[in-house]
Amino acid sequence: MSLHELFGRYWQQHYQPIVNSENPLLVGVSGGIDSVVLVHLLRSHTIPFSIAHVNYQLRGEESNRDETFVRALADRFTIPIYVQQYDTTLLAEEMKMSVQETARKLRYDWFKTIAGNGYIATAHHANDNVETALMFFLRGTGIEGLTGIPKTDTKRKIIRPLLPFTREQIQVYAATHKIDYVEDSSNAKNNYTRNLLRNIVLPEIEKAFPATIQNIQHNIERFEEIKSLYHEALTMRLKKLITVKGQEVHIPVLKWQQEKQLSTITWEIIKEYGFTASQVPEVIKLLGASNGSSIKTATHILFKHRLWMIMAPLNSGAITQILIEAPGTVHFQDGSVTIRLLQNKPDSLQKENIEYLDAKNIQFPLLLRKYKTGDYFYPLGMTKKKKISRFLIDLKLSIIEKEKVWLLESDKKIIALLGLRIDNRFKVQPQTQSTLSITLQNNH
Repeated sequence: MSLHELFGRYWQQHYQPIVNSENPLLVGVSGGIDSVVLVHLLRSHTIPFSIAHVNYQLRGEESNRDETFVRALADRFTIPIYVQQYDTTLLAEEMKMSVQETARKLRYDWFKTIAGNGYIATAHHANDNVETALMFFLRGTGIEGLTGIPKTDTKRKIIRPLLPFTREQIQVYAATHKIDYVEDSSNAKNNYTRNLLRNIVLPEIEKAFPATIQNIQHNIERFEEIKSLYHEALTMRLKKLITVKGQEVHIPVLKWQQEKQLSTITWEIIKEYGFTASQVPEVIKLLGASNGSSIKTATHILFKHRLWMIMAPLNSGAITQILIEAPGTVHFQDGSVTIRLLQNKPDSLQKENIEYLDAKNIQFPLLLRKYKTGDYFYPLGMTKKKKISRFLIDLKLSIIEKEKVWLLESDKKIIALLGLRIDNRFKVQPQTQSTLSITLQNNH
């Protein structure tokens, strides 16, 4: 069966139900054989689409040649076209990313802007899929990597209509239909991992195993089915293991340690929080570490708190102090605090979420802030000062609970640890005439 017929069947089965006038199609076209053949196949099946081409300005005149070719292709077939140019090298330096990563981000971000609610089609084929699966396998990414490139990325609305077909099939189709295209000279260089696999590794393997591409492609399809079964079982296991509390994930240490497939379960727990596969042994070691031990990523912290492991987000760059000029309500990242000045003593000093202080020696503005190393106060009922860090240890608070502790300061004196204890020097006395009430509302 010809590629034309096979493509038509594949399109009808997977994409015809979703690509329509409400979800139009945008095709990324570089000018190379794969994307140009995709253009011809879509036209031959009267599927409407528009073209997007990015000139990364990485190959000098060759990049401009590609742009000219794609413009001419769109003009010849009367296809709407969008073209964007980037100084990719400069942007890579600014973004502190590799040129390849930068080009990829620029491409897909721009495609999404143009496509809107529509779908984006790329010309990835079976050989690309095999190369991707091998790269993931060699990097140790587990079963997710073994499934290669998804034929449909539902979240980003990306489709890959050529994914089942080999480079050889595409080349035969181009030759049969006398289709012109341009060659990217960088594809012949082996300084990129994919090119190394494509130009050297796979051709050598195919000498011993001629059906390598087809066999790996079939394995990818099987791994896709295995992945579905794997995730069904995994979801059940993690549901029994994990408790979600707000933005935090809590896991009993003993249950985690007793998992038979400890490395696999550990990776599935930590992979969404910025950890790498190489950190799995370090995390497993943390299970037997002392209380308070932790590992951080750029976005999260995993720490041991008694019988629990807790994964929590890091609040980097969050506000750590707020000046309160007068009584009223102030909102901060962990909740809100309402301060009122009362001209008498309350009937009861024991009210939930409310603390009362003698207002006589309290001066505005007050400073609402996080505690820091060296801070001390005189806890209610004590005549000697105590470091706040030691006070919190005595309360047996976890790392994250400590990070959520805020205090109020007046004239460089700490008057209260919100929700925990007031300073003894500012307690309400029998002779107190006016009081300051502090009502705390936490975000839970």
